[in-house]
Amino acid sequence: MDYFPIFLKLRNQHCLVVGGGDVATRKVASLLAAGADVTLVATDLASQLAEWAMEGKIVFVPRKFVSTDLCGKRLVIAATSDSALNLQIFREAEAIGVLANVVDDPDACRFITPAIVDRSPLMIAISSGGKAPVLSRLLRQKIEILIPATYGRLAGFAGNLRARVKSRITSPGARRRFWESILEGPVSEKVFNGQDSEANALFDTSLEQQVQSQARPQGEVYLIGAGPGDPELLTLKALRLMQQSDVVLYDNLVSPQVLDLVRRDAKRISVAKKKGCHTLSQADLNRELIRLAGEGNRVCRLKGGDPFVFGRGGEELVALVEANVPFQVVPGISAANGCAAYAGIPLTHRDYADSVTFITGHRKNNGDLDIPWFSLVNNRQTLVFYMGLSSLRLICEQLQSHGLALDTPAAAVQQGTLENQRLVVSRLCDLASDVESAQLCSPTLIIVGQVVQLAETLHWFGKPARASNQTDDASGNDLPEAIPLFAHAHSFSNNHSAGEA
Repeated sequence: MDYFPIFLKLRNQHCLVVGGGDVATRKVASLLAAGADVTLVATDLASQLAEWAMEGKIVFVPRKFVSTDLCGKRLVIAATSDSALNLQIFREAEAIGVLANVVDDPDACRFITPAIVDRSPLMIAISSGGKAPVLSRLLRQKIEILIPATYGRLAGFAGNLRARVKSRITSPGARRRFWESILEGPVSEKVFNGQDSEANALFDTSLEQQVQSQARPQGEVYLIGAGPGDPELLTLKALRLMQQSDVVLYDNLVSPQVLDLVRRDAKRISVAKKKGCHTLSQADLNRELIRLAGEGNRVCRLKGGDPFVFGRGGEELVALVEANVPFQVVPGISAANGCAAYAGIPLTHRDYADSVTFITGHRKNNGDLDIPWFSLVNNRQTLVFYMGLSSLRLICEQLQSHGLALDTPAAAVQQGTLENQRLVVSRLCDLASDVESAQLCSPTLIIVGQVVQLAETLHWFGKPARASNQTDDASGNDLPEAIPLFAHAHSFSNNHSAGEA
């Protein structure tokens, strides 16, 4: 975050604007709207500024800027056409601790002025940090359409009643839920329609009902699939419940981008499980969910991928049912679906695969993989191994020893759907070596089957990883990194049609 977002209270505060043109006019208008006492220093004035000076709305000093103009000022805006003068104003303001802004020069600004959606007392500020002001204005236009002017009326209505609600409803969680019901329910509709007396009557009834039932609110658990990483793959329901949760327990596979969408003031608890390192046992985690919900919290259990695909979501729900804790389940795009799609690998295809099987590659405590290998040997089946990176060589050996062809197409997708996604496409007999050469790390998904050969044509997202045997072209020169490279891709048949793929 390059700038700390802040709203300044400038009513009756002394502010300085240097410059007398159209840009200065816009800045003075904003300061006046905030109730500031504005002093303007300039040699010439635009007509609107001259009018405000005549009306006594601003103090006009008809000369060039001098250093003493900064004395006693809360902030200064330099809006002249003289870049050297603007920089001088900024440096002198910095020296004495006055907030300074030079218009259209982000490097000479202690603060910047964002694009504003004004629904007073509700204010929405949008900033690109000075990088793309036109984009900020375009976003403001979109928000102007989405947020009707009547939201300002609703904000004022809530502000007038806030102290009363706080004195009657003592629990912060219960108070938050009460306000959510008011601001999203029939009371808000009355306010939007200007029916203030009806809104107040309905509010009074709702408040009394809440006070009468102010026993600890019943908690609930939301079991939410966070998807494979890309936050845009979240469902609308997942986002809505994440935004209203009081506590969030999240796994290691939940991407930071997804976690950023959780409500800002929600308590966040990492329950990450890594190989050989569990912060909480599953039993302890189940008890924690029950405890938090029992305290009246709305608990978001956020899992990477889908909670019912190697996510142990079923075990957690059994514990909640036994404890009579209400819950909701929100499916997520599984790692298999997301990573395969972003790698250009259809999990089924009528020319190559009639079925798909999901398998855990996680080893037992004795180091074995308890997998029915013979059932996996089918040339028209796609195999997807979760948590299989550390067992990859053993997986490839077992599949080959049980009869799967050595040249079966196989792939590894690291951090699928994210910007740093990496893809290795190879053959079953070479995949482990190619993955080691490419130095892939967790989380990595393994896909084995004839559909993998389609990645050479359908790959569309991210860069393929470069394996050690992918260095030279026919001329003996190193291939440029930008060229999509696939280990052993030349050995795959490619007899599918683009239309069917």
